Amino acid sequence: MTLKECYGAIEGDYEGVIGRLRTERMVQKFVLKFLNDKSYELLVKSLDEGNYEEAFRASHTIKGVCQNLSFTKLYESSHRLTEALRAGYSAEVDGLFSQVKGDYQQTITAIQELQESVS
Repeated sequence: MTLKECYGAIEGDYEGVIGRLRTERMVQKFVLKFLNDKSYELLVKSLDEGNYEEAFRASHTIKGVCQNLSFTKLYESSHRLTEALRAGYSAEVDGLFSQVKGDYQQTITAIQELQESVS
Protein backbone atom coordinates (compact mmCIF):
# COMPACT_ATOMS: atom_id res chain seq x y z
CA MET A 1 0.00 0.00 0.00
CA THR A 2 1.28 3.46 -0.83
CA LEU A 3 0.92 6.46 1.44
CA LYS A 4 -1.65 7.94 -0.93
CA GLU A 5 -3.64 4.69 -0.90
CA CYS A 6 -3.49 4.68 2.89
CA TYR A 7 -5.01 8.16 2.96
CA GLY A 8 -7.73 6.98 0.60
CA ALA A 9 -8.50 4.03 2.87
CA ILE A 10 -8.84 6.25 5.94
CA GLU A 11 -10.77 8.96 4.09
CA GLY A 12 -8.03 11.48 4.82
CA ASP A 13 -6.73 14.53 2.96
CA TYR A 14 -3.51 13.39 1.30
CA GLU A 15 -2.97 16.61 -0.65
CA GLY A 16 -3.55 18.70 2.46
CA VAL A 17 -1.00 16.85 4.58
CA ILE A 18 1.61 16.88 1.80
CA GLY A 19 1.06 20.62 1.46
CA ARG A 20 1.64 21.06 5.17
CA LEU A 21 4.51 18.62 5.80
CA ARG A 22 6.02 18.92 2.30
CA THR A 23 7.36 15.41 1.65
CA GLU A 24 5.93 11.89 1.65
CA ARG A 25 8.87 10.78 3.78
CA MET A 26 7.95 13.26 6.51
CA VAL A 27 4.24 12.41 6.35
CA GLN A 28 4.95 8.67 6.43
CA LYS A 29 7.19 9.11 9.48
CA PHE A 30 4.40 10.74 11.48
CA VAL A 31 1.66 8.47 10.15
CA LEU A 32 3.60 5.41 11.33
CA LYS A 33 4.20 7.03 14.73
CA PHE A 34 0.42 7.19 15.14
CA LEU A 35 0.47 3.44 15.77
CA ASN A 36 2.36 4.09 19.03
CA ASP A 37 0.12 6.88 20.32
CA LYS A 38 -1.62 5.83 23.55
CA SER A 39 -4.41 8.43 23.46
CA TYR A 40 -7.03 5.99 22.18
CA GLU A 41 -6.20 3.47 24.91
CA LEU A 42 -6.49 6.26 27.47
CA LEU A 43 -9.85 7.29 26.01
CA VAL A 44 -11.22 3.76 26.29
CA LYS A 45 -9.90 3.32 29.83
CA SER A 46 -11.22 6.71 30.95
CA LEU A 47 -14.69 6.09 29.54
CA ASP A 48 -14.79 2.63 31.16
CA GLU A 49 -13.88 4.19 34.52
CA GLY A 50 -16.30 7.09 34.14
CA ASN A 51 -13.45 9.61 34.18
CA TYR A 52 -14.95 12.02 31.67
CA GLU A 53 -12.43 14.79 32.27
CA GLU A 54 -9.58 12.45 31.29
CA ALA A 55 -11.68 11.08 28.41
CA PHE A 56 -12.11 14.65 27.18
CA ARG A 57 -8.35 15.21 27.23
CA ALA A 58 -7.67 11.95 25.40
CA SER A 59 -10.32 12.68 22.78
CA HIS A 60 -8.96 16.21 22.38
CA THR A 61 -5.46 14.82 21.79
CA ILE A 62 -6.74 12.37 19.17
CA LYS A 63 -8.59 15.21 17.47
CA GLY A 64 -5.48 17.39 17.35
CA VAL A 65 -3.21 14.67 16.01
CA CYS A 66 -5.77 13.76 13.37
CA GLN A 67 -6.15 17.37 12.35
CA ASN A 68 -2.38 17.75 11.97
CA LEU A 69 -2.11 14.54 9.92
CA SER A 70 -5.28 15.25 7.89
CA PHE A 71 -7.00 12.06 9.06
CA THR A 72 -10.28 13.71 8.13
CA LYS A 73 -12.79 11.02 9.06
CA LEU A 74 -11.28 10.25 12.47
CA TYR A 75 -10.73 13.95 13.09
CA GLU A 76 -14.42 14.69 12.51
CA SER A 77 -15.72 11.92 14.76
CA SER A 78 -13.21 12.66 17.53
CA HIS A 79 -14.09 16.36 17.28
CA ARG A 80 -17.77 15.58 17.86
CA LEU A 81 -16.88 13.34 20.82
CA THR A 82 -14.56 15.97 22.27
CA GLU A 83 -17.31 18.58 22.17
CA ALA A 84 -19.79 16.19 23.78
CA LEU A 85 -17.30 15.41 26.58
CA ARG A 86 -16.41 19.06 27.17
CA ALA A 87 -19.12 19.30 29.84
CA GLY A 88 -18.77 15.72 31.09
CA TYR A 89 -20.97 12.76 30.28
CA SER A 90 -24.09 13.14 28.17
CA ALA A 91 -26.40 10.63 26.52
CA GLU A 92 -24.77 11.14 23.12
CA VAL A 93 -21.27 10.14 24.28
CA ASP A 94 -21.82 6.40 23.82
CA GLY A 95 -22.93 6.72 20.20
CA LEU A 96 -20.18 9.20 19.39
CA PHE A 97 -17.57 6.95 20.95
CA SER A 98 -18.86 4.05 18.88
CA GLN A 99 -18.22 6.12 15.73
CA VAL A 100 -14.72 7.05 16.93
CA LYS A 101 -14.01 3.39 17.68
CA GLY A 102 -14.93 2.36 14.13
CA ASP A 103 -13.02 5.23 12.53
CA TYR A 104 -9.99 4.54 14.72
CA GLN A 105 -9.97 0.87 13.75
CA GLN A 106 -10.27 1.79 10.06
CA THR A 107 -7.31 4.16 10.45
CA ILE A 108 -5.10 1.74 12.39
CA THR A 109 -5.78 -1.09 9.93
CA ALA A 110 -4.77 1.04 6.95
CA ILE A 111 -1.63 2.33 8.69
CA GLN A 112 -0.63 -1.23 9.61
CA GLU A 113 -1.01 -2.20 5.94
CA LEU A 114 1.18 0.76 4.99
CA GLN A 115 3.75 -0.29 7.58
CA GLU A 116 3.85 -3.82 6.13
CA SER A 117 4.39 -2.38 2.65
CA VAL A 118 7.33 -0.22 3.65
CA SER A 119 9.04 -2.76 5.91
